[in-house]
Amino acid sequence: MPWDYSDKTRQLFLDAVSGKPGTHLGAIEEPDGVGRHGSIACGDAMEFSLRVDKNSDDPRQDRIVEARYMTFGCTSAIASSEALCRMIEEKRPTPIEALKIRNADITDYLDGLPPQKLHCSVMGAEALQAAVVDWAKRRGVDVDELGITPELLEEDEGRVVCRCFNLTEPYIRRKIKEMNLRSLPEVASAIKAGGACSACQHEPGGLQDILDEIHGKDRGDDERARPQPPQEKHTERTPYQLAKEIERVVENQVRPRLQRDGGDIEIVEIRDKLVYCRLLGVCATCAGSVQTLRFVVEDALRQEVDADIRVISV
Repeated sequence: MPWDYSDKTRQLFLDAVSGKPGTHLGAIEEPDGVGRHGSIACGDAMEFSLRVDKNSDDPRQDRIVEARYMTFGCTSAIASSEALCRMIEEKRPTPIEALKIRNADITDYLDGLPPQKLHCSVMGAEALQAAVVDWAKRRGVDVDELGITPELLEEDEGRVVCRCFNLTEPYIRRKIKEMNLRSLPEVASAIKAGGACSACQHEPGGLQDILDEIHGKDRGDDERARPQPPQEKHTERTPYQLAKEIERVVENQVRPRLQRDGGDIEIVEIRDKLVYCRLLGVCATCAGSVQTLRFVVEDALRQEVDADIRVISV
């Protein structure tokens, strides 16, 4: 579906991907801080790097003079990353001052984002925080002075709640509180959690339980307040049957087509309607590999098996 992006979002995206002078897509050689957020397997990933003008007397007074990013993602992900770099270079803040930038500031800079794309601005803000933590460690600044809660530094060590996007409980809790997320659709739009297979939405210790614990729960209106899991189109088909149909289409339709061109494909894992695949042979190094997965593999599975199937590169 076409997204209702603002003119500013579209322009920033076009400027960045065309390499227009003054844009920031790329990496800084010998950076003073590097931060990463997201995962390519999840569809969005960002590496943010910064360079500072060092203060010889007090490293806390270093000023950020350059910011760059490497982003794998959609129009809004690249535009959000570009916006973040411009905001920083325009103000030349100290790294500690840069921590005041929130995802809402990035969204405002872009004149808004579609609700389903808010997670792209979150990705930039998180990568910035990680880069500042890296700068602090390199410059000998006490991380406690950054005002970052311990959960930020420990989020990867927590229990994984959303397995599709590898999002942990400490991270999800922090973002729910920070962004005042109050429903499952809001959580999915803002940070992607529960937005794929939805299995983590209502399982014990899942997203709904976390929301209920943070915001409280109206016991008298429990069933009406809780969104019900979507109904499967093929209720009679078991997960095993679905997986066998996926394997059949890949074996009989997709693989022969790829092998004719010197390529091949391997199914790494099937999680309900998420199919994790690895391209092999010439397809693995082809510049059009993303298009191959989408227009050859995913389209075939959607037409022959289920219209909701998503193919994810591994």
